[in-house]
Amino acid sequence: MSTYETMPFQLETERLILRPWDEGDAAEFSDLLAERGDGKPPVERIRTSIGELLAATETTGIALLPIERRDEGDFIGYCGLIIGRTTLEEPEIAYELFQHAHGRGYATEAARAVLGAAAATGRKRLWSTTRTWNTASLRVLEKLGFERDRVSTDEKGEIVWLTRALP
Repeated sequence: MSTYETMPFQLETERLILRPWDEGDAAEFSDLLAERGDGKPPVERIRTSIGELLAATETTGIALLPIERRDEGDFIGYCGLIIGRTTLEEPEIAYELFQHAHGRGYATEAARAVLGAAAATGRKRLWSTTRTWNTASLRVLEKLGFERDRVSTDEKGEIVWLTRALP
């Protein structure tokens, strides 16, 4: 069993609300994933994925959370902690936003809230991995104090590994 506190699953910032997944998020989550250019996943499959995310949260005490804009009440993406390419002790911060929401500081704002939530669990370090071509994501991570650790390669190309100590 984990020696870490469970992270809060409801985070609020000046402009955003990060909250637990709901089955009603499946269609919009599918639309978001379609923006990656690999086709649109079926909503039923995404509903299953949401169930898996919620089950993983129960087990791990960390979560990937949908992001809503506070004033508009619309789903614009997700941000949170995942095991991903790392470990439960030193999880990865992950985020993805609809293209129409890029360039407004939402990813930085959401990720900053998640950093606070991660620190509250008692963890000492977080990771993030992103593709070398993803300059916007690298800028967000730089603003949050992440530092480059190494670069690795997989079948899709180069991955930048970044890390950040938590207070």
